[in-house]
Amino acid sequence: MSNKKRILFISTEMSPYLELTEYAEIINKLAIKSNDSGLEVRCIMPRFGVINERRHRLHEVVRLSGINVSIDNDDFPLQIKVASLPNARLQVYFLDNDEFFKRKFVFHDENENWFDDNGLRSVFFCKGALETVKKFGWPPDIIHCSGWMSALIPLYIKTAYKKDPVFTNSKVLYSVGGQTFEDNFSKDFIKQAAINANVKSKDLEIFKTGDNMGMNRGGATFADGIIFASDNVDKKIVTEFSKAKGKKILPFKGWETDLTEYLELYNEIAP
Repeated sequence: MSNKKRILFISTEMSPYLELTEYAEIINKLAIKSNDSGLEVRCIMPRFGVINERRHRLHEVVRLSGINVSIDNDDFPLQIKVASLPNARLQVYFLDNDEFFKRKFVFHDENENWFDDNGLRSVFFCKGALETVKKFGWPPDIIHCSGWMSALIPLYIKTAYKKDPVFTNSKVLYSVGGQTFEDNFSKDFIKQAAINANVKSKDLEIFKTGDNMGMNRGGATFADGIIFASDNVDKKIVTEFSKAKGKKILPFKGWETDLTEYLELYNEIAP
């Protein structure tokens, strides 16, 4: 049995599959550097319809099929696909569902209209990611979340999955990015986000604005460590969380960093 520390990257984007911001390249480099540094690495991201399955050689993982993700009394089938990260011996798992990810757009349609179900898609992705890890039977020491679509993960680890043996020892990091959307989730978002009885109304209070700021504040609030992942993070967020008690904080070091500070943070948070 391996004694390597395990790190799970749960990200909205990652080069070369999807690049919405400059951080997609950082996640790619982080996964490779972590792997080269002796960590056991796995990556999970959404299988948005803009990701070319043929070019990136995605294929379904049959042994992981058959998961249904239950949200607000509805069951949504989860399909899991995998690809090998180019130039690295790493696997990236893609979470797919025809209703949420088949469309050939990410968060807005061809007329730049915000998808009404983006909140539900986020809940599906976060719960689906954690259910996938349970199916792996692979307890991560560190879960590094990036992108607002992963912002519910820190909350769920501390509440819905708190007593799950797969996540008992997991430490969660959340990368706070810049302003990436200016819309709001539907009024049903908070109800949908309450995925089981362990997620209380007071836990979801910080997310109730259903906007970019609310998602970033929520992810940062429940994370064990906060990473400022852009040079244009909202100053309110930086001020609010820069000196948060009991949390490891990593300031933004620029886009040309060699990522050493990330590895130091991983070692600090899960020694």
